[in-house]
Amino acid sequence: MDAIEVPDGQLLTHLLAFGYVLREMGVAVSPGQMLDLVTALRYVPLAQREDFRAAARATLIRRREDLPLFEMAFAFFWRTDAPHNDEQLLMQLAIPQLRLPRKQLRLPQRHAAPPPDQPATEEEELALRLAYSSLEALRNKDFGQFSWEEVQAAKALIRTLRWRVAPRPSRRHRPALRGVRLDLHRTLRENMRYGGEVLHLAWRATQYEPRPLVVLCDISGSMERYARILLQFVHALSHRGNSVEAFVFGTRLTRITRQLRQHDVDDAVDAVAKHVCDWSGGTRIGEVLHTFNARWARRVLGRGPVVLLISDGWDRGDPTLLSREMARLQRTCHRLIWLNPLLGSPGYAPLTLGMQAALPFVDDFLPIHNLVSLEQLGATLATLDPTRPQRRQRSLPL
Repeated sequence: MDAIEVPDGQLLTHLLAFGYVLREMGVAVSPGQMLDLVTALRYVPLAQREDFRAAARATLIRRREDLPLFEMAFAFFWRTDAPHNDEQLLMQLAIPQLRLPRKQLRLPQRHAAPPPDQPATEEEELALRLAYSSLEALRNKDFGQFSWEEVQAAKALIRTLRWRVAPRPSRRHRPALRGVRLDLHRTLRENMRYGGEVLHLAWRATQYEPRPLVVLCDISGSMERYARILLQFVHALSHRGNSVEAFVFGTRLTRITRQLRQHDVDDAVDAVAKHVCDWSGGTRIGEVLHTFNARWARRVLGRGPVVLLISDGWDRGDPTLLSREMARLQRTCHRLIWLNPLLGSPGYAPLTLGMQAALPFVDDFLPIHNLVSLEQLGATLATLDPTRPQRRQRSLPL
């Protein structure tokens, strides 16, 4: 009978890692069940592999349908054959580093999908299922519930997302084979060789340019759980070839475009935190937008940008001022998108005074609480209509 081989002092660490793998596979394992297993192992010798497996199954499995998953995970986690690169696998599966010595944690390596004509082995199927389960759980998990390890994994995924903003038509034109605008100068010049008789027509087409982005991100106390990872998202936008002007606000407005130019995202976020004076404070969105409209609007809204306003809408200021400034901001930009992390919560309704005052002047009201919502935002930005959306609300007087 094979024995369970665990280095001295590493049993608890391996048990915690095994419980994490089970949870990644969809098996509900609570901390209390892990403590029950630790207690049971006081009476079960590790030299008897089947006794250890029976004790783990009895304490960790509560549903009959979880038994096949347990058997697969146990067979490969506690195996004693070829060693694996454990640190690399833990990073791939977004499993927290447990500071294990190399070649001691028995996990299957992550494999690429086998060719269509070659059936996958049980090891490959388990590895692919673990990787897929971990990635899906990370993509759908709320940013406010991320652990430090999950923030690092999400940071890598955010860098891989494609952020392409639909281009805008400019006032310039370019030569074209077909078009709706006749290029008279080029037509006359090209037909001079035929004695001035018009035989060929030259056309011009509208030239398109990248549409800029303006980001206003709330960093007040109510947004503290989301602020840092949303700044990583803004940093990714700034380094994807987009023209981005970035601001953060609580009770005052701070421009952070220069700080986000740093290549390393952690250095950029730290520079922002040092530069901002009202981090995790109150929120006065109306006063902040008044400052933006009065001081920055002419400078950054001149080329029809898309404005992303990221906030949960908890506002301590005057709702009337907020409505007036939102109306002014909407009139001066191509599209105004409000991104609310609370919108992804079940049962959420925009009932706060701030949201009620702002929503009539919002073109798109979207969630921004997990990686899936970021992907949906990317798809929205890439498919924006070149014309302004129809706005039916009554404009407020300035």
